[in-house]
Amino acid sequence: MSPTVRRTLKALLALVLAGGLAAATHAATYKFADQGDATSMDPHSLNESLQLSLLGNIYEPLVGRGKKLELVPLLATSWKQTEPTVWRFNLRRNVKFHDGTPFTVDDVIFSYERSKVDGSDMKTKIATVKEMRKIDDYTVDFVTNDPFPILPDTLNTWFIMSKAWCEKNNATAPVDVRKGKENAATLRANGTGPFMLKSREPGVRTVFVQNPAYWEKVESNVTEAIFTPIKNDATRVAALISGDIDMMEPVPLQDIEKLKAAPALNVLQGPELRTIFLGMDQSRDELLFSNVKGKNPFKDRRVRQAFYQAIDIEAIKSRIMRGAATPTNLMIAPGIRGFDPALNKRLPHDTAAAKKLMVDAGYPDGFEVGMNCPNDRYVNDAAICQAIAAMLAQIGVKVNLMAETKVTYFPKILSRNTSFYMLGWTPDSYDAQNAIFALLMTPAANGQGLFNLGSYSNKRVDELGKAIASELDQTKRNAMIAELFKIHGDEFGTLPLHQQALAWAAKKSIQLVQLADNTNQLKWTIVK
Repeated sequence: MSPTVRRTLKALLALVLAGGLAAATHAATYKFADQGDATSMDPHSLNESLQLSLLGNIYEPLVGRGKKLELVPLLATSWKQTEPTVWRFNLRRNVKFHDGTPFTVDDVIFSYERSKVDGSDMKTKIATVKEMRKIDDYTVDFVTNDPFPILPDTLNTWFIMSKAWCEKNNATAPVDVRKGKENAATLRANGTGPFMLKSREPGVRTVFVQNPAYWEKVESNVTEAIFTPIKNDATRVAALISGDIDMMEPVPLQDIEKLKAAPALNVLQGPELRTIFLGMDQSRDELLFSNVKGKNPFKDRRVRQAFYQAIDIEAIKSRIMRGAATPTNLMIAPGIRGFDPALNKRLPHDTAAAKKLMVDAGYPDGFEVGMNCPNDRYVNDAAICQAIAAMLAQIGVKVNLMAETKVTYFPKILSRNTSFYMLGWTPDSYDAQNAIFALLMTPAANGQGLFNLGSYSNKRVDELGKAIASELDQTKRNAMIAELFKIHGDEFGTLPLHQQALAWAAKKSIQLVQLADNTNQLKWTIVK
């Protein structure tokens, strides 16, 4: 245990003994579990929901989200657009990092520069920003390349790191998870958030302790939180029932009714804004992991459509997801700004039509292709991929499925070492522009298309994507979003599957706030 954490724990104990916590609460340990783990404690190393949810207890953005997903001030107290391409943020004073270092504008500018370098997975967060200008120690201007009216909406998972700590610990740049590298920020953390990192054992457990010097009083009475990744569904459920843990997610769909019937447990269910989809390599001239030589079948729209129509999405919904999924034809969910229900009607599942498309494309006997899939990230992810492999076999496609833990899965697909893959995406700006920029636009050095891992590319989509980012008139903007999604859908640029439903389970003594973005904030967790 570091001296800083040891001193903090002593201070925390003193606060508790002195009655620093509200009389209506009591100091408590909280144990929670998920099917997967974070890959790193570096908030700029991987743009993935579970990792950002965990790290959002340690680190903070300038602008956050409240219990109704509304924008709330965190490290910035206010913000305004002073010019079409300038946003001014006034920063919170008297905030300290966990090591006692004061938070200033220098940390914001440092985090911006750090997020742009190779190894950062946060380029999409700040890609619209051309430069930052220091006005004074607590005022900073974000200068954007073009007008960007939704900038504050895009910052809630862009976390601020300490310039002094990173320089002292040789962690001025994030290391690339795709290459399996580590630095001081991989296993350690120093944020401004309501909780501090006490210990980190990857794949085993991560322990958080409440930050007694936090700038705001928190609702939570949790003084220590222990996170444990439990991959096996039955083991995770058994741990909750036995009382070894207090909360778990996701609840295996087959166990929801059993846990609902348990007198000491609650099941929290709700819609999630994440869209699960399949991507295909459309850039290489010869497809990897395939028996097709000298060409790439996925460059042919007919092949992509055949895959789409071979997938029986209703069977996946009823048999694999037990009804806890909403089939979709779009890359964004209802609740995301820009969603158009008129475009959300899927083509019918039609094996015969899919076979004909394969014949017309020159693959009457199908072909072999490798498929990458996680087995501990999304609800029933591996089972969905297995079902899809069986469905594609009906049109002659032999899928060689490679399902693996997210810790190795994400580095592989993010390096584009894939031909056919599953991915899920929640636009954390709650705006279609986020998904368009990250998933659908042509990959570029500035972070555009960073998660467009199949390198789908369409000139008109790129033009519309850029225009959507700066358009102020919402009616015109919605029309452009609709045109873009129509183009992408007609080309089967990706294969949207469904939005999965959230399912958490916890002891009835645990009070939680479940958000549609599936973040789990300790500052709102109360142990009764």
